[in-house]
Amino acid sequence: MPLLDIQSITKRFGGLTAIHDVSLQINQGEIMGLIGPNGAGKTTLFNLVSGFYPVDSGEVLFQDQKITNFPPHECCRLGIGRTFQTVKTFAKHDVLYNVTVAALPRMKGVKEAQESALEILSFVGLAGKKDHLGGALTLADRKRLEIARALATQPKLLLLDEAMAGLNPAEVEEALLLIRKIRERGVTIFLIEH
Repeated sequence: MPLLDIQSITKRFGGLTAIHDVSLQINQGEIMGLIGPNGAGKTTLFNLVSGFYPVDSGEVLFQDQKITNFPPHECCRLGIGRTFQTVKTFAKHDVLYNVTVAALPRMKGVKEAQESALEILSFVGLAGKKDHLGGALTLADRKRLEIARALATQPKLLLLDEAMAGLNPAEVEEALLLIRKIRERGVTIFLIEH
């Protein structure tokens, strides 16, 4: 049984068909890449899987449960985490706050959420910057912070939308190492890149 099973989904925006009859399966523990040019519908597919857009036709199943047109918070509760093309942090709050907020729905209180956030920040390599403002980070660190926030939701499937875009070769290598470490923790990865 695949972890994610997309069955013939289609999405239209008025007269424009952004996604037409797309089917794919991702098994537990895989790293699946989706590559294509701008405008090919890659982010639209992520938005359909994670509940940000409604599906016009077809089905999305996660862990053999139909989640077609579930709202984003319900998809997240079930174990689908994601990052976005445009990284948006709580710019005027510190890094620890950014991740703590993401951890809160899974924890019993703020103290437990902060402890979880600290562990995740250590895992992604941002523990030394926990007191820095989100808006003061480099692009590479903001992308790392975005991944940390997604991990704080305790996903089984992590959707990474252009997590390496704009990074230099050394930063890309670091991002690839982090992605492999995330998979080693048992999280399945579905990523978009050009």
